[in-house]
Amino acid sequence: MGVGGEYYTCDVPGRGALEAPNARTNMTSFELYLKRNTKRFDTYLATFFHDGVHPDMRKYLYSLVADFTANAGKRHRPLICLLACEAVGGDAEKAMPSAAAIEHFHTAALIHDDIEDSSLTRRDEPCLHVSEGEGLAINAGDLALALVCGTVVDDPGLDDATKLRVLAELVAMTTRTIEGQALDIGWARDDRFDLSVDDYLVMAGHKTAFYSGAVPLAVGAIIGGGSEDEVEALRSFGMAAGLAFQIQDDVLNLAGVKEATKKDFRSDVTEGKRTLVAIHALKNSERRERLLEILSAHTDDAALLAEAVDIMRESDSIQFAEDYARSLILDAKEQLDVALPKSKAKSLLLSMAEFFVKRSS
Repeated sequence: MGVGGEYYTCDVPGRGALEAPNARTNMTSFELYLKRNTKRFDTYLATFFHDGVHPDMRKYLYSLVADFTANAGKRHRPLICLLACEAVGGDAEKAMPSAAAIEHFHTAALIHDDIEDSSLTRRDEPCLHVSEGEGLAINAGDLALALVCGTVVDDPGLDDATKLRVLAELVAMTTRTIEGQALDIGWARDDRFDLSVDDYLVMAGHKTAFYSGAVPLAVGAIIGGGSEDEVEALRSFGMAAGLAFQIQDDVLNLAGVKEATKKDFRSDVTEGKRTLVAIHALKNSERRERLLEILSAHTDDAALLAEAVDIMRESDSIQFAEDYARSLILDAKEQLDVALPKSKAKSLLLSMAEFFVKRSS
């Protein structure tokens, strides 16, 4: 089911190399890598969705997951899995099915998360539970979850020992993500705002960083035949980068330029999200009670949302979050630079870290 390793390889002899970054653009080399490889990975990903044994299975199940998956983001999770494989000297083609498995998990997580958060839109389209109903949406998410382990089990390119290691990583990733989601939902249900920065880091690390950074990189390194030190170095790097990614997402939701044109701009305030920015502000703002009042009101009034963001700015909470994300990235880049040999794949991963905190529009 592959679409050709030449689309993904960096330094593998005899295979096509990635194009050099265009210095005339404002894009990082990692952004260029994503841009040049996302559609090609999408072609491969689409092969996992069929018609089923009854014609209505397509209508009520497979087309729902296929269409949701096709309304893609940048596919950074599967593509960094391929990079990690190459960074330890492996062939990215071998990591393709496991990379797809990670993207299947992302699909399931988004579908279920939208239901749990009562969200209305996803990537400028109605959420699946809005367009198709909760029952079919939950079922579609369940199919995506089944594909996670099934894709690895059915992979003819991995030996059984490697399959077991990858499956163990994916099971742990799933568990950690669910744990983080439990904290996020539970705190919201119980109106918990008595939280510390450390509380946030545990929640965000579990909910986002394991599956957005740590596990994709560890899985790629395992498949690529990396040493234990290389696997763990990439895991640690991915954990820090994934956490920085989530913190920057929190910041963009409040103060991003492009996000201001989106329907869910400042939805974190409406939903009373326990973001790093909000937690810091509640600990440090002189207008704590007013901020707490707005966060608890679940309002979508633009003036009130703007007031909440002004309070966060006054307490330097947005700057605190940006600085924290930047410090995570600087430490992660330094550790990875020492742990891995020089390669184009390694350079792209270092660029990825920069991209995660550079996003502003």
